[in-house]
Amino acid sequence: MAQPIDAYVSGWQRAFDYEGRTNRGDYWWFVLANLIVVVVLLVLSGFIEAFRALTNIYVIAQIVPHLPLTIRRLRDSGKPWPWIFISLVPLIGGIWLIVLLVQASIPG
Repeated sequence: MAQPIDAYVSGWQRAFDYEGRTNRGDYWWFVLANLIVVVVLLVLSGFIEAFRALTNIYVIAQIVPHLPLTIRRLRDSGKPWPWIFISLVPLIGGIWLIVLLVQASIPG
């Protein structure tokens, strides 16, 4: 189970690194670990009022590593970074971005 934790830690360590590439596994392990953290914080915020503010802070802070991680993942799948804006297209944009993010890595 070291792989998901390593991917999550690496995502935070490379939070300001827009260069290079991120493979498919590291990207999705980070997304899953991040989702688990958010769900745990949401559950705790239902019982303890102080966790509500912590949850809000974490949800906003996780944008910092997630944006460069997504850009590196797009680059790894062979697309330039502006493809991230496809998610702004109503209805189909988010689905299209997910399709781009699940594509296999290109060599090089």
